Amino acid sequence: QVQLVESGGGSVQAGGSLRLSCVASGSISSITSMGWYRQAPGKQRELVARITKEGFTNYDDSGKGRFTISRDNAENTVHLQMNRLKPEDTAIYYCNAGLLVYGSHWSIDCWGQGTQVTVSS
Repeated sequence: QVQLVESGGGSVQAGGSLRLSCVASGSISSITSMGWYRQAPGKQRELVARITKEGFTNYDDSGKGRFTISRDNAENTVHLQMNRLKPEDTAIYYCNAGLLVYGSHWSIDCWGQGTQVTVSS
């Protein structure tokens, strides 16, 4: 009953920029936080950035100073602006949301389908 849809991935040269977007829809009562994770081949999925409903943010060190996460609570949307991209940023980027389903007291963890980001040198 909850869906996360990502967009904005693609292929860019090193030093370029991409802006990822994720829209949450469905029977959502409240979204506690939304974030972005990434997974490269042969590696574990790792946090890129996360933002709470109140606006508090956390960034992995690899993206600090280059990436900016923002949200639009009214539209249940989160964005990730990625600047000065590096080849090591190449990965599948997944949107994540911690939320309450309408009519439930359970906190659940939802994932999008992922969007590919490829950075060439």
